[in-house]
Amino acid sequence: MMIESGLCYKSLCSTALFSSQMVSINLGALHYFLDHIYGAFVHRTKLSTPFFSKGWGGSKLDLLESLVKQLFPISEVQNLPPIMVQPIWKMVWETKNACLREGIFRTPCEERLISALPPESYNARVAFLSPKLVPPQKMACVVHLAGPVMVEFRQQLLLAGTVLQGGRKKAGLQNSGGTGDHTFERRLRLGGPLLKQNIATMVLESPFYGLRRPRLQHGAKLLCVSDLLLLGRVTIEESRGLLHWLEEEAGFGKTGICGLSMGGVHAAMVGSLYPRPIATLPFLAPHSAVVAFCEGVLKYATAWEALREDAEEETGMTLEQAKQRLRSVLSLTDVTRFPVPKYPKAVIFVAATDDGYIPKHSVWELQKAWPGSEVRWVTGGHISSFILHNDAFRKAIVDALGRLQWRVS
Repeated sequence: MMIESGLCYKSLCSTALFSSQMVSINLGALHYFLDHIYGAFVHRTKLSTPFFSKGWGGSKLDLLESLVKQLFPISEVQNLPPIMVQPIWKMVWETKNACLREGIFRTPCEERLISALPPESYNARVAFLSPKLVPPQKMACVVHLAGPVMVEFRQQLLLAGTVLQGGRKKAGLQNSGGTGDHTFERRLRLGGPLLKQNIATMVLESPFYGLRRPRLQHGAKLLCVSDLLLLGRVTIEESRGLLHWLEEEAGFGKTGICGLSMGGVHAAMVGSLYPRPIATLPFLAPHSAVVAFCEGVLKYATAWEALREDAEEETGMTLEQAKQRLRSVLSLTDVTRFPVPKYPKAVIFVAATDDGYIPKHSVWELQKAWPGSEVRWVTGGHISSFILHNDAFRKAIVDALGRLQWRVS
């Protein structure tokens, strides 16, 4: 009888373990398929134009490829001092313990880059949420970047909300220049709770988005391949300039950079190329734009036929050759080619277990390239993790900053 009971108990335990594993697998599959369902809904329908609908970018692409290649070998570039920026600030709101300011500054890039930018992107916009009662040398600040996938997702949420309201938009969401500006809002919400730990948040509006979006670009979908390289190169320079301002002008004791999705790729690049130790936090980020646009869900959002036709006028390119050329161009964004940051122990990657946009091997390639860095996993897909795991992102920010020494002024 005891033997039978023991066998029954073992059988029940095995069944429970199997059921638990099945639930875990099913949930993982659900998150993964949610990414693909969202991708199919947005990218395979006519809700928005695809990425690179105007082709490669002509001579601009040649210029950008040349300028990006100048970053290699990067050992020299890593030690170049950032160009100081001087934001002009205005107060948005102020309480006894905190304040929110918005600033603008001229992009610090060289003239060749500025001439390639659309005029709308010449001036950068930034939001700055900070505690008031603590001296800056005892505070930290993290610069937050966003990528096209997250911007597109927020816009689709706004569109869905407008449809559900019968076409009536909420006034706060219409006010792109105020606190309801969705290009700042979510990242400020991510950073808001960190005020209690004396961590300020600075949110950069990258070129091609928000008020910096070119007139002919609808939504988050960049018109040309050259725009993606230009976006990255300018974001790197502006972020380096802001970090330099935080340290040298504002006097912050610790600084860091974080970003979501492709914004995480840019954050990794900034962390790599900054000449001093900072916290670097790529969230839900691939090691290269190749992974995002040629392998993950975004391959359905890429205007392959437009790229083929644009190149065909000059070279008679086939569709397969267009895909190979895009992989070659976007390989310039491979972060594993960049130098290891000054203090890799302050690098924390946060990745999703069932990401339909970013495969796991891409995350491990980043960690392998930067020995001493850490990878943390959250349960979910790309979209669900963006919504559900802000606490994990905040914990990573706190921990990465905690590994830095305080700057001595």
